[in-house]
Amino acid sequence: MMQYVRLGLSGLKISRIGLGMMSFGDPAAQAWYLSQDAAEPILRRAVDAGVTFFDTADMYSDGASEQITGRLLGKLFGRRSDYVLATKLYYPTGPGPNDRGLSRKHIMDAVDASLRRLGTDHIDLYQIHRWDPETPIEETMAALHDVVQAGKVRYLGASLMYAWQFAKAQHTAQTGGWTRFVSMQTRYNLVYREEERETIPCCADQGVGVLPYSPLARGLLAGTRERGGLRHTPRAIVEQTDTLWQKENDNDFDIVDALRSVAAERALPPAQLALAWLLSKPSVSAPIVGVTKPHHLDDALAAADLSLSDEETARLEAPYRPRAPYGHS
Repeated sequence: MMQYVRLGLSGLKISRIGLGMMSFGDPAAQAWYLSQDAAEPILRRAVDAGVTFFDTADMYSDGASEQITGRLLGKLFGRRSDYVLATKLYYPTGPGPNDRGLSRKHIMDAVDASLRRLGTDHIDLYQIHRWDPETPIEETMAALHDVVQAGKVRYLGASLMYAWQFAKAQHTAQTGGWTRFVSMQTRYNLVYREEERETIPCCADQGVGVLPYSPLARGLLAGTRERGGLRHTPRAIVEQTDTLWQKENDNDFDIVDALRSVAAERALPPAQLALAWLLSKPSVSAPIVGVTKPHHLDDALAAADLSLSDEETARLEAPYRPRAPYGHS
C-alpha cells in the first residue's frame, strides 16, 4: 500500500514515490522519449498504485513533457486536488536573452507558460532548476513570493546547488518576509553521495524535504551499463557522448557489484534494493523515479515496502569513494 509523507515540515503530503515525467515527450527528439499514448498505460498504473506526486520541467522535450503531464493527469484524476504537480524553471525555453535564468521577467513569463502547457490554474511545487549567478537572489526570491501570493503556485522548491547558495536563498526569503523553499531536489544515489556532506544536513536542519533525482544513476544501478562499456538501452547509448553527465568510473562499478551481490542473495532486482537504500535515509521524502517500462514502476513500488538490514546497508555503502561534485551552477 502506498505511503504518504509530509514534504519536509510543510503541510503538503506527497506519495512516497514520485514519478518523474522527463521521459515523456516527442520521440522524434530523443529515441527514449515516450509519446502521450505510450506514456498513458504507465501513468495509469502508477495512479492505480497510489502515486500522487508528479515532477516535470518546462525545458523537458521543449515543453512537450508539461503538455503530456497536464493532459494525462487531468484525464486520470477526478479532481485537481487529488494530485501534487511539480515543475521547474531556469533553463532556456526560447532563443531570447530573457528566456532563461531566474530574473523577475523570466519567472513571471515562465510560470504563465507552464500553466498553459499543463492546463491548470496552479502549480503545487514550483522549483528553481539551478542557481542563477547573474540575478540577485533578492530579485528571484521576491518574484517567487509574488507568484505564490498570486495563487499561481502553492509551494516553492529548489534543485541542485551548493549548500551555501541554498542557505543564502532561504535567509534572503526569511529576512524579506518572503516564501521559503520547502524542498530540495538533488542528485543522490548509491554511486553519488556527495550531497551527504553539506546539502542534506542543511536540509535536515531547516526542515526541508529532500527529493532525490536520478535515484538509479540514470539506470546504472538497474544494470543498463557494464564495466567494459556495454550499454543496454537507447538512453544509455545516447548519454555515452553527452557531456551533461559525468561518466562512470571503476568505483561506480564496484558499488554496482556490491549491489548485485546483495540483490542476488535476496533474489530481488538490484533496482529495488538501490531504491530501498535511498528510502531508508531519514531526510528523503520521495525519490523522483523515471519510468519508461512497467517493470521500472514495479521496482519502485516494491522498494517502498523493503527494509535493509544494517549489514546489507554497510555492504552497499562500503565501496563508495569521494568524488568531485558536478552539475552545480
